[in-house]
Amino acid sequence: MTWRDDSSTNSLSEVHASIHVPAAGSFFRTLKAYLGPGLMVAVGYMDPGNWATDIAGGAQFGYKLLSVVLISNLFAMLLQHLSLKLGIATGRDLAQACREHYSRPVAIGLWILAEIAIAATDLAEVIGAAIALNLLFGLPITVGILITAADVLLLLWLQNKGFRVIEIIVAGLIFLILACFAYELIVSRPDVQAIMGGLLPRSEVVTNPKMLYIAIGILGATVMPHNLYLHSSIVQTRDFPRTDTGRTEAIKFATIDSTGSLFLAFFINGAILILSAAAFHFSGNQQVADITDAHRLLDPLLGVKLASVLFAVALLASGQNSTLTGTLAGQIVMEGFLNIRFKPWLRRLVTRLIAIVPALVVAFLYGERGTSELLVLSQVVLSLQLSFAVVPLVLFTNSEKIMGRFANPLWVKVLSWAIAGLIIGLNGYLLAETLLS
Repeated sequence: MTWRDDSSTNSLSEVHASIHVPAAGSFFRTLKAYLGPGLMVAVGYMDPGNWATDIAGGAQFGYKLLSVVLISNLFAMLLQHLSLKLGIATGRDLAQACREHYSRPVAIGLWILAEIAIAATDLAEVIGAAIALNLLFGLPITVGILITAADVLLLLWLQNKGFRVIEIIVAGLIFLILACFAYELIVSRPDVQAIMGGLLPRSEVVTNPKMLYIAIGILGATVMPHNLYLHSSIVQTRDFPRTDTGRTEAIKFATIDSTGSLFLAFFINGAILILSAAAFHFSGNQQVADITDAHRLLDPLLGVKLASVLFAVALLASGQNSTLTGTLAGQIVMEGFLNIRFKPWLRRLVTRLIAIVPALVVAFLYGERGTSELLVLSQVVLSLQLSFAVVPLVLFTNSEKIMGRFANPLWVKVLSWAIAGLIIGLNGYLLAETLLS
């Protein structure tokens, strides 16, 4: 561990500006250079935590919560745009900006909340990967949880191969998940008209406490706090000119990368909920609320072979992908808030232990169903932490003093504050319902 007093240290300094951007390339050649960070961020929008909330939502309420998935992704598109713009315009990631512009007690408080969010994220990765190993190979959940601790060795090896290698692996796993769910949708034969109706918001989502709990879980699983820190850092891996013109172009292409990648995430999230609704809700299996039950029932209910296997393969790919991006987010948050650098292997082991201990305890005491319930709970925890990342991000990107000419225009300021207010309001309502029930 080394202390760094130089506040100008670049975010993820070992890969900062390490990917070449052509100075006078065509539109598509330039876009190709910027593709990658968006897909890495999109991983957080399709991690195992999303699976748990989407399966529960689809099985219990059919297509009704599909509108929440859509709205959450639209929120995400704007918030990730603000995140990448902060990183490109200021050269600081969100954690660094918090450290530099807030008092030390406030920054430390935000760091603690960010670490809780990352621990909840890592918990979902651990449990999701363990469940996938159990479904595919019959390994006990406890053994699968312990195996996930060993992935630190893979990560260290990948980091030595360059940042582009990590991006390519992440992209490959995303398209594997995409292919698996394209097959699942085909064989489940959902009602297209009902799906379109499910995309329309309804007041029942707020007035029904059970539906609201899952809806906020979906929101927490979709718009994830650690992604806002992650994106503001990894966009700086591109070697674009650090001028106003270069930054303007970088923001444009990074936004295309981010928005397109989040459309893929929306398709996968929506596919999970649609599959759950088509296979379980409308067949009288509304009680299906976890990944294990969903895997067990898919083949017999859909009348095909491969549905359950591809479901588990996609889950394993999702868990491994989330491991890669969760590692980077943990490093960015630790270094950015505390201006302190841990060796990557030590940071990863600490993070894994924080996730593994509660997962192991629940697995021993309550078995598979307990870990599935813990998976949904982790997403609600993430949602409760979200406000503490969104509000600083909105404040910073609205500020002309911090952003200069790249500060948000008025319509973005209004929209971003409306989203932040809605997130705070929904979480406050959930907290009140939980305490009073």
